Amino acid sequence: MKDQGLVSKYTVAQFKPKKTTVNESDVGNVLNRSFTQDQPLKVVVSDLTYVRVRQKRHYICVLVDRHNREIIGHSAGPNKDAKLVQRAFATVPYNLNHLELFHTDRGSEFKNQLIDEALITFGIDRSLSHKDTPYDNAVAEATFKTIKTEFVNGTVFSSQEELDLELFDYVNWFNNIRIHQSLDYLTPREYKLQHQLELTAI
Repeated sequence: MKDQGLVSKYTVAQFKPKKTTVNESDVGNVLNRSFTQDQPLKVVVSDLTYVRVRQKRHYICVLVDRHNREIIGHSAGPNKDAKLVQRAFATVPYNLNHLELFHTDRGSEFKNQLIDEALITFGIDRSLSHKDTPYDNAVAEATFKTIKTEFVNGTVFSSQEELDLELFDYVNWFNNIRIHQSLDYLTPREYKLQHQLELTAI
């Protein structure tokens, strides 16, 4: 790579914006770093990151199924708020009543009345990372490191519409084409299908 003048995107120093003020909710870390899940939709984790749309910051929210790292929901917009998270839930193609636990950090966009009411409606339990402990949400952090490296870094979108289309295409690629070392070099959808076939054979 050096001879060809190539530089890996994975080795480029990345800017890390400061975290916003966390909430002091008494909801505990129910997940407790139990990152290995043998059932789809049992645990869904989420996080947000920012992207550039012209000269402004916009934000991406994704929902990740801990079972197979599939991005089951996503949204993007100019505001880092609960409505962004709500729109991500609206894109989930599965029955939300099947979700059991929603785990995030303590950002106020995740723990508020709007999100609480949605989770109560679908019977989804809540879990929050401990304050200033990113390892409690390591799966979401790892997924976003990948998204930043492959999709966000060095890219400036010309409009929200372009960001929406590009994000839709990336999520499709991430779920159906990109192989993951942690999934035995299968795609998230392949891993999920293989798991379902194994259960059928039992």
